[in-house]
Order: sequence, then C-alpha cells, then structure tokens
Amino acid sequence: MRQKDTYFYRIADFLTAMVAWALFFLWRKWMEGVPPGWEAFQDLNFYYGIFIVPTGWFMFYSLFDDYKDIYRLARLSTLARTFVLTFVGVCFLFITLLMDDVVQKYTSYFASFIVLFGLHFSLTAIVRMILLTRAHHRLKKGTVSFPALMIGGSQRAIELYQELKGRKEGVGYHFAGFVETSPHLDEQNQPKLNLPFLGNIASLSDVIKKNGIEDVIIAIEDSEHGKLKSILNLLFDFDDKIHIRIVPDMYDIMLGNVHMNEVMGAALIHIKQELMPKWERLLKRLMDVVFSSTVLVVLSPFYLWLFFRVKISSPGPAFYTQERIGLNGKPFHLIKFRSMYTDAEKHGPQLASDNDPRITTVGHFMRKYRLDELPNFWNVVKGDLSLVGPRPERQFFINQIVEQEPHYRQLLKVRPGITSWGQVKYGYASNVDEMLQRLKFDILYIENMSLLLDVKIMFYTVLVLVQGKGK
Repeated sequence: MRQKDTYFYRIADFLTAMVAWALFFLWRKWMEGVPPGWEAFQDLNFYYGIFIVPTGWFMFYSLFDDYKDIYRLARLSTLARTFVLTFVGVCFLFITLLMDDVVQKYTSYFASFIVLFGLHFSLTAIVRMILLTRAHHRLKKGTVSFPALMIGGSQRAIELYQELKGRKEGVGYHFAGFVETSPHLDEQNQPKLNLPFLGNIASLSDVIKKNGIEDVIIAIEDSEHGKLKSILNLLFDFDDKIHIRIVPDMYDIMLGNVHMNEVMGAALIHIKQELMPKWERLLKRLMDVVFSSTVLVVLSPFYLWLFFRVKISSPGPAFYTQERIGLNGKPFHLIKFRSMYTDAEKHGPQLASDNDPRITTVGHFMRKYRLDELPNFWNVVKGDLSLVGPRPERQFFINQIVEQEPHYRQLLKVRPGITSWGQVKYGYASNVDEMLQRLKFDILYIENMSLLLDVKIMFYTVLVLVQGKGK
C-alpha cells in the first residue's frame, strides 16, 4: 500500500503540472485575444508543452524533492518545500521558454510569472496536502505502520512503550519485538517489557534483516550510554534503510538536541543518516567532474613534464597504481606519479616517513607539494574519488584501524577524496597512530558535510600546497 500510494503521489504531481500548464496556456491565448475554445487547441505548442513541461517538473522533483515514502513526509515541511521548488522551477521555465516572447509591456512578463506560479503551486500544494492528510489519517488509524524494533528492555523502554500504547491515535509503529543491551541475557531472564524478546545486541543485524525492520528506537538507561557508540556503529551499516530514534534524557533536552515534527508525538531524537541532501550530492559530483576535467586539460603540459622527470629519475614506470578501498567498501586502483623506487614494498605494505630512503629525489619534491597526486583527478572523473572526502586507505591498514576504532567504517559511506579535513591537518600519515588522529577530523567532516565546508577545505589545501607543507 505504501509503495502504491507513493507512486500515485508522483503521478499526481505529473498530472497537476499538466493541468497547470494547460490553464496557463489558455490564459495566455485569452490575453492575446484568442477566445478559449477549439481555436486555442489548434496551436501545436499546446501539445508540446503539455507533455514536455510536466516531464520536466517530474524530473525536477525526482532530483530535489522527497519521493521515497509519502508516509514519512510532514505536511508543513512539504508545503514549504513545494513553495520553494515551484518558485525555482517557474523561474527556470520563464527564462527558457517565456523570456523571448514579444510583449507590449514589461508588466506582461510579471503577470505571466505570477499566473504560472499561482496555478502550479496552488494545484500541486492542494493535491499534495489531500494525499498527505489521507496518509496521515491511515497512520493514526493503524491501517499503515512501520515495522519497528525497540533496543533496550529496562525502565526507560517500558515507559516509552506504555506511552505509545496508551495513545488514542496510532503513531505508525508496529513493534516486532525488542533486543536487550546485555550480551548475556536470554529469554528465560528477559525484563518485563511486553514485547517479544528477539535477542541481544550481538544478533541485532540479523534481527533487523529477518523482521524487515524500518524504524529502530533506542531506549537505554543513562548507565548504558557507553554502549551507544557500538549500537550506532551496527545500525549505520544499514545506511538510510532504517530510521533511528533515541529516547533523550533531560541533558539532551536542555541542550536543544530534541526536535519535534509532531506536537503530539513522543519526545525522541531522530538520528539522520543522510549526509548531504540529494541536490548537494548532485552539485558536488558536478563540481568534481567539471573541475577535474579542467585540471587534466589545462595542466596537461605540466603532467607531461612530470612524466619525463619521474621516468629519468629512476628505473620504472612514471605512474603507480595501488588498490584502495572506496565508497561502500568497493576496491579501486588509485593512480599517482611514482615517488618511490619500484621495490619500495618488497617486504610488505609500509607507510612513508619524512626521511624515507625509499622516496626518490623527484619524489621528495612532488610529495612536498603533493604533485604526485595530480593523476588522482582521473580517479575523480571516473567516480572513484571526490575532490573532498576522507583519504582512501589500503585494506591492510583499515584492518588495523578498525581494531582500535570500529567507527572507521563510517568513512566508507562517503566517496573518498583527493583532500580532506584530516589531510589538511596531518598530511601523509606515517603510522597507524597518525591515521587515528586524522580519523577524528574525517569523522567530523562526514558529520558536517556541505558544499561550503568542501570549499573551505579546498581553500586551506591550496594554502598548504603553496607553503610546501604537504610532507
């Protein structure tokens, strides 16, 4: 039902865009002196526009709006988002299709904009609010619900479950059961929470997969907060497939960490796993490709010069490829200018140090200004890397890092980059301890990802390069 209603919601957007454009076309014909009748429909532009324009709106919403599940949408935020997207979309239509029209008065442009905006926004907003209100009522009645799991079985979990069950209207959760935070608890000595006992934290991933869980509520006691980090690490492996909420304590509420979408809802902290909005991710990728392609073309003579410098500096190829771990743990081959002798790792993987004898004379110069990484821009164009993101590591070192800091796996959820916050602070890591120090800044980056932060990191990267602090 949920998927079917979401498809209907998308089709409704297409149809309302079609009706809005048809009415706008008829209005323009009427303003030109053509009476609204069969004569207005003889214009082929009417039939072109009535299919092309709604298709454009559909694609626009698919990129920048939320089409995943209408039962997850809040009405007020959807209304605000519809207003903004309609304004942007109408501006684009006006510039591309209407600005070349010949008019007697410039006020006609303004009138056309107002009419098109008013028709499209009002029709889209009305239909969306009707469909979302219908979905909201179905959640309240319990006709539609989300498979949910409670983590914790102590007093806080019991109180929350009683509060949710005691409400006259449904909250959209259908609890499959709960898992206990104690690793040694079994079914014989489970707490008094009136839900099926599904196991402990060790079996959390299997429980989520087996029961098709979409919502997880963490209701642990204050004394168990030390376990929160490991619980979230397990949950983050599911990317954005599950919604995570935590029962806050008074300290969280006083700090302002609790944000409510519904006035009558339970007080819960929603842990959002979406690192960047879809439009920012698309723009980030576009910037990556355009900038990297430009660098490869403009600096091609410099690439050629470095190629010959490396070739004559020592025996071996000018380029060096190495397997690294990228987005979602997928391996790829990172390409660099060779800065070491060809037998540099004959005794196994090793990290470079400041005065490493394995580095060639040209290699020292290149590494100081990070020129050896210039071929990385080809990896960006291919999609292996981004301009800004945590530096990719080899599996050999990742295994060592994860033993000490399991949440390193969070870095694999974003596309690695040529430069990063940690890279600007620490440069090349000489050992695993330095990798762990750099990790803190990379974690901060993915928790605060934005295009503005990317620009700041790129600016400081340029400063590091100019000052020759690349190590």
